[in-house]
Amino acid sequence: MHGAGNDFVVLDLRDGRPPPTAALCRALADRHTGVGCDQILTVEPPRQAGSVAAYGIWNSDGSPSQQCGNGARCVAAWLRRDGAADAVAFRLDSPAGTHAVDDLCGGRFRVALGVPAFMPASVPLAGFDAPQDRYVLDVDGAGVEFGAVSMGNPHAVIEVEDVDTAPVRTLGPALQRRPAFPDSANVGFAQVLDRTHVRLRVYERGAGETRACGSGASAAAAVLMRRGRVDRAVEVDLPGGTLRIDWPRDDAELTMAGPAAFVFEGEWIA
Repeated sequence: MHGAGNDFVVLDLRDGRPPPTAALCRALADRHTGVGCDQILTVEPPRQAGSVAAYGIWNSDGSPSQQCGNGARCVAAWLRRDGAADAVAFRLDSPAGTHAVDDLCGGRFRVALGVPAFMPASVPLAGFDAPQDRYVLDVDGAGVEFGAVSMGNPHAVIEVEDVDTAPVRTLGPALQRRPAFPDSANVGFAQVLDRTHVRLRVYERGAGETRACGSGASAAAAVLMRRGRVDRAVEVDLPGGTLRIDWPRDDAELTMAGPAAFVFEGEWIA
C-alpha cells in the first residue's frame, strides 16, 4: 500500500502471530531482493476498548517507530475494505496512542494525531529546558536553525527557501546524529509558498528520504503555525502527493487527511 507515495508492506497479525523480526523487516523492505517499502505495518488486535484494531510500525532498517501518519490511513483503508471497520468513523490504536479516523470517501481518510508536544523533554531534545521557537545546533561546524516537536515521534523542522535545492540527504542524517536527539529524529525541510500552502521533503529516521511523511507534514505545519507563518489549515505538498493538515488551536488535536491506495497483494515465502 502507499499513502501519497510513502509505501508500506502491511501484514495482518490479528490471528495472534508475532510481529516481524528486524531481519525480516529488512528483507521485506529491500527494493532489490524483497518486496520494497519505506516501512512495515502490522494490523493487530485492538489494545483499547472501543478501538477497531491496533497497528505496529517498523522502519526499513528493522527499527521500531512510534507513529506513521500515512501508515495510519493505509491501515484504516485496509480495515474498511476488510469489513472490520463498518462505520465511516472509528478508532485505531498506535504505539503512540489512540486515534480517531474518518473515512472521507474516494480513498481518502482523516486521522487525528493528537496535540503536538513542544516541550524539549517530550521530543526528546536534550540540552534545552524550555520550548523555543527556533533552536540552533552546531552541525559539522555550521549553525543549523530548526523547530522541534513530537507527533508521537521526534521531528526537527528546517525552513528553507527552496526544497528542491535543500541539502536533505546530507544535513538530514547529520542532524539526526547529533547527541541532542537521543532517539534520532525525522528531519523536515519546509518551504512556505503562501499562508495555506507548504512544500516539504523529509529525511526519516530508519528509512532515509521518503516520498511522503504524514507525521512529518503534521510536524512542519505545527511548527509553522505556531510561528504564525501559515494559517491553521494548510496543504502540504510532498514529492509523492498532498496532505491536508488542520490544527485549530494549540490545545486541540491536529488532524491529517490524505489518500490511501492498495498496490498489490501476495504471499511471502521465506
